[in-house]
Amino acid sequence: MNMNNRFLKIAAVLLAIAMLAGACASLTEQQSGKTSAADAPVGATEPVNNVPVETTAVDGGTLSADANTPTTEKVELTILAAASLTDVCDELKTRFENENPNITVNISYGGSGALQTQIEEGAPADVFISAATKQMTALDEEGLMDSASIVQLLENKVVLIVPKEGDTRVSSFADVATDAVTMIGLGEPGSVPVGQYSEEIFTSLGILDAVKAKANYGSDVRTVLSWVETAAVDCGVVYATDAYTSEDVTIVCEAPQGSCKPVIYPIGVVAASEHPDEAAAWVSFLQSDASMALFENYGFSDMRE
Repeated sequence: MNMNNRFLKIAAVLLAIAMLAGACASLTEQQSGKTSAADAPVGATEPVNNVPVETTAVDGGTLSADANTPTTEKVELTILAAASLTDVCDELKTRFENENPNITVNISYGGSGALQTQIEEGAPADVFISAATKQMTALDEEGLMDSASIVQLLENKVVLIVPKEGDTRVSSFADVATDAVTMIGLGEPGSVPVGQYSEEIFTSLGILDAVKAKANYGSDVRTVLSWVETAAVDCGVVYATDAYTSEDVTIVCEAPQGSCKPVIYPIGVVAASEHPDEAAAWVSFLQSDASMALFENYGFSDMRE
């Protein structure tokens, strides 16, 4: 046998041995059924006790698909609140966001009736705080509120106010029907609770028609307050808490006992909320002792059971 044929035979034998070794290694790996975790790409499904578990890359790491795993997702809450809550809720918003850095609270203030209409028309909202039970009850009956979340939060008082620097000769609600008043600022009774309470008061005194002839109607209670502050009207009917925020008005008196329904502020989570857990956290926060102490500093009364 010549030298070339001998080399060819040796090369063929070595190739056969290499192929046999590779086949054995592959068979061994298949039998073990194991793949190094280090070789698995992020986002792959890795078997653990034959149960697939997905992992997801988050900020350079991974989070389990387990629903109980804490999240750092940023959430924005939309709160629709009666205008009379503006000052106190702005303070409470800051406190809440400091305690819950992943949640941003956006509060839209207005007349409770107008806010009710926004919810009915599908405007995004997570929590509703009304200045009367009427609006909350209507939304709940329409299936637009989480009924189990609704609670009575606060109570307020209705007061008659005059400009601090004015010379209006008014000492009672009854005086509004006299020549002492040319124009009075009232909330629009169709959509503003304080306007509805005002009509109840003047009806109980038998002077509603005389008062309506002198009335200028505002879209919310803060509008009425501003009219009195600037002496655009002789007097106005607002909540006690609104009057306390201003140095430019004087409280003449509270509404006569029993002349209107109690001024109750209910709060609840909107049924269509996309963040019901965070919305419930805001509702719970407002019911805390610390929050209630601030409400009371602004003149509200605690309605928690």
